[in-house]
Amino acid sequence: MTGRLTSRGLRFLRARWRVVVRLGLWSVLETGQSFLIGYAPARALDDGFLAGRTATGLGWLGVAGLGVVVGAYGTARVYDAVAALVEPLRDRLVRRVVERGVREADRGALSGLTQQVEIARDTFAGLVMVSRSFVFTAVGALAGLFSLAPLLLLVVLPPLAAGIGLFTATLRPLARRQEVFLAADEALADRLGAVCPGLRDITATGAQGRTAADVGSLVDAEERTARSLARFGVVRVAALALGGQLPIVLLLATAPWLLKHGVTTGALVGALSYVTQSLLPALHNLLHGLGTSGSRLTVVLRRLAPEGGRDAGLGPSDETRAAESPVPTVAAESPVPTVAAESPVPTVAAESSAPTVAAKSPAPTVAAKSPAPTVARPPALALSSVTFAYGPTAVPVIEDLDLTLPAGSHLAVVGPSGIGKSTLTALMAGLLEPRCGTVRVSGEPGRGAGALARRVLIPQEAYVFTGTLAENLAHLRPDPVPEAELLAAAEAVGLLPLLEALGGPEGRVDPAALSAGERQLIALTRAHLSHAPLALLDEATCHLDPRAEERAERAFAARPGGTLVVVAHRITSARRADRVLMMDGRETAYGTHDELVRCSARYRELVGAWTPVPHERSDPSLALRDPDGVDAVAGAGLAGDGRHVVAHGPVGQVQTSRDLGDGRPFRGEG
Repeated sequence: MTGRLTSRGLRFLRARWRVVVRLGLWSVLETGQSFLIGYAPARALDDGFLAGRTATGLGWLGVAGLGVVVGAYGTARVYDAVAALVEPLRDRLVRRVVERGVREADRGALSGLTQQVEIARDTFAGLVMVSRSFVFTAVGALAGLFSLAPLLLLVVLPPLAAGIGLFTATLRPLARRQEVFLAADEALADRLGAVCPGLRDITATGAQGRTAADVGSLVDAEERTARSLARFGVVRVAALALGGQLPIVLLLATAPWLLKHGVTTGALVGALSYVTQSLLPALHNLLHGLGTSGSRLTVVLRRLAPEGGRDAGLGPSDETRAAESPVPTVAAESPVPTVAAESPVPTVAAESSAPTVAAKSPAPTVAAKSPAPTVARPPALALSSVTFAYGPTAVPVIEDLDLTLPAGSHLAVVGPSGIGKSTLTALMAGLLEPRCGTVRVSGEPGRGAGALARRVLIPQEAYVFTGTLAENLAHLRPDPVPEAELLAAAEAVGLLPLLEALGGPEGRVDPAALSAGERQLIALTRAHLSHAPLALLDEATCHLDPRAEERAERAFAARPGGTLVVVAHRITSARRADRVLMMDGRETAYGTHDELVRCSARYRELVGAWTPVPHERSDPSLALRDPDGVDAVAGAGLAGDGRHVVAHGPVGQVQTSRDLGDGRPFRGEG
């Protein structure tokens, strides 16, 4: 490919030979000062100041100044010629990118227009400038050295030629190593771009080690290429020292010998001026320009130039398209295919600031009743003496909790906000590790690969990525999902209207264009399609209306062999569950909805807070005769049922007639 680029570049220059000739002529005018920068001071010393002719010396210095002015005019004309050479290249690349973008719907066309074409233009212009500058500066300086004293070339020319030769010999391997480094850097960036959006899935599936090893291998590869590139960078520094700095040392070291062989003092000073003011800066720019920009231009042109009937650049490769998946495929060591959980570790700031939570079960083990007959197999979920706190000295959020759920169970977890419900689901999902106690899923350790493959967590903030709807829904399946199965799951969960609105399974999904409820429906259907028998819904239906929520929960509860745990935010979720776990800082209760209503005052308060008050039963507060002139409905310590404005009392108790503090009736009562 490099050979083809070189031949195309030569054809490009031959087609614009007039511009190249004009550039050369203006370069001669610009670099005329390179000749005068050493020759004029030499004549000013030898023929002027050292000979006692001050006017002659000043005249030669004036000639040197005039050369700078003429060179500046030539520089302005050089930029015009470079623009005439570079802009056609840019126009050709833009036309090629646009044609490919329109013809092939290339997704890389925007990057090609906004970045790669501009990189190619700027880099090509820089290469033209530094290459031209070195050639004409070196010619002017060497001509000046020869005119001052041919003997000076014996001192300056050999190390200069050796430095250029060393750099030229390493230019091709240096370019190859820099291209390898850029490829390694791009591969690492692509992998990180794929991994970072899927961190929640990686954590939930326990794939941190495998993902870290995968990314680490790319980091190691980039490190190796960087070290190899750095070694050639040392060679570049050596070439600069050999060709640009060694001549200075040799001129000073051989000065007595040169003076004995007819080299004048002015000529020696002029030679030092040539080396320090012309050759060394020009060589420095050449080495850094060709060493860095040359390979960069090669990489960009390789991406923009067509190869083998296909544009070898902007269109994504197979590896790039594979990397566009938001998370790498994770294969758990389990007969059940790997299932990626839907969420990162839940936010716990509010929970850690809650009062002490003693989630003690009233019995050593709480066994939920399964609607299906008991079978001789491990429970779907088992927590034994689980205690968890956010920090070694923090108050436990969950303490000494025992819980057993047989396969097929349907559990609702309720409790005040910040009490630890999301923490509990994170422990069940393996996102958190208990301080003490054990969590087992289908008999497997809670953070093992076998357990991770048997559960799926759907969080409140649903994870949806850009792509087709089918890709989103099949994200947790290692195998392709038949369309009939996909449509059946969408129908069961309630996604079918959205699926049809998006244009079917192959419709494109834009996460930003979806509502929170629509994203939740996609995440729920994705989890329904997974092979995980244990589904954990952590406020996963909070953006759905009650009817849609009921449909989704019933779909999960009806999965064959499926076990469902729901963090409830509506009383209807608790009513639908087989068992309810009520978490509270003072008491943890477990049972059916009706049992908890009878035996748990705290649960009754939650039910009362969840139950809406009919508008037709709301009456205005009645004015009372209060010694302070305040019209209140109830005295201190009494409560109301939501029909009156009340103070100081738990929600849920109904205020009856004549229960004021002094026993007097409401106004108007007999």
